[in-house]
Amino acid sequence: MRRDKSLIPLSHQHQHALALCVRIDRAQPIPPKNLALWLEEIERDFAQEFENHFSAEESVLFPAARQFPEMIPLVDELISDHAGLRECFSWAGAGTMSLEALSDFVRQLSVHIRKEERQLFERLQQLLTAEQLKDLGAQLESVLEVAERACSLPSETTRLKRRN
Repeated sequence: MRRDKSLIPLSHQHQHALALCVRIDRAQPIPPKNLALWLEEIERDFAQEFENHFSAEESVLFPAARQFPEMIPLVDELISDHAGLRECFSWAGAGTMSLEALSDFVRQLSVHIRKEERQLFERLQQLLTAEQLKDLGAQLESVLEVAERACSLPSETTRLKRRN
């Protein structure tokens, strides 16, 4: 199903997060000396985009989905995912995330994003009217415009690597 324009800003942020996951996957195995650079980038991305993204979903999107009893278990699962991902971001910020935990973080983040895109967004587009989606989009835009407008560029070490 084509993404409704009200959800496109969140989908764009999902693309940014998935790009980070791809770069980390392609960098494997990450030399221990480079781990700190990856953790700094993860912390910066959380501060610049993910933190506000989670807040927008939790304050606007999830309450809209909770109106439908069939969506409540999925929303509860996504909220739990957010808590686990916040913990990972905290470890990155503290510099305490291990290489193994970094790989687990990438898997968790990828699975979470795909769950939102394929289950939450798709079903909301079926359940909400065009007017409700438009109102949802306006609310999301209001929350997301608070986000820091910065472009985080990867370092030489964390940029996308070509596959051999």
